[in-house]
Amino acid sequence: MNDDRIEGTKHEIKGGLKEVAGKVTGDTSTEVSGNLEKNAGKVQRNVGEVEDELDDDLEE
Repeated sequence: MNDDRIEGTKHEIKGGLKEVAGKVTGDTSTEVSGNLEKNAGKVQRNVGEVEDELDDDLEE
């Protein structure tokens, strides 16, 4: 498991929590910021998954 997968997952979780906090408090800015961080984390995690798959394929 590479660092992109780990960091991406952390950003997904952090962004999701921030998004919910923004919804609960009515703070649209925090909600949007959390959504952006969550989605950026998903992209980073997916990049890490692809890198892992490529590494596995090259080792075979």
